[in-house]
Amino acid sequence: MNNTIKLDIISDVVCPWCIIGYNHLKAAIEQLGIEDRVEIEWQPFELNPDMPAEGENLRQHVARKYGSTVEESKNARIRITGIGAEHGFEFNYFDNMKMVNTFDAHILLDYAKEFGKQTELKLRLFSAFFSEQKDVSDRDTLKQELISVGLDAEEGMRRLDDTQRRSAIRNAEKQWQQMGVSSVPTVVFNRESGVSGAHPVEGYKQILSELMAKADAE
Repeated sequence: MNNTIKLDIISDVVCPWCIIGYNHLKAAIEQLGIEDRVEIEWQPFELNPDMPAEGENLRQHVARKYGSTVEESKNARIRITGIGAEHGFEFNYFDNMKMVNTFDAHILLDYAKEFGKQTELKLRLFSAFFSEQKDVSDRDTLKQELISVGLDAEEGMRRLDDTQRRSAIRNAEKQWQQMGVSSVPTVVFNRESGVSGAHPVEGYKQILSELMAKADAE
């Protein structure tokens, strides 16, 4: 009997609702006491695949992409900061914050998966970008984050210029999009069903409880 639940979390490290959603999901798992029965794998998704290397001012980016006014953008950041704080995550927005390209980060997350450190690196990158005002497209920053989670930084950085590795991430992104993923976070349960958006803790608990009951009945 395989009573493990496989969770594929499709997300980007510069997506605020992705860390909020994960913290809600994590709380649901902990409240149900099923940490040892859940397997999480992070999957790549770029909110802005065409973002140039120099990035774009976050406020200008939000206005251009979503048509938000300055006031709407400010209120959204206040709301996000409050929701994040409910589960201990600090959003530290600042005037010159930039939206950046995240493709290299996804390559390194795939590398970290090989050593069982994918979630650890993912959370580090969320914190680096949103809490510590770091540029997660900068290779020196990425190298330091690899070191911080105990990974071989030199080997990891070599992956960034590996044509096959880059192609594999592109293909993975396309595969999830072809499966209907168009927004993040999206959580796919046992490769059978999925939900998009940052759901509340109780919503994730209900889904997980139903999946556990089904697994135990098989």
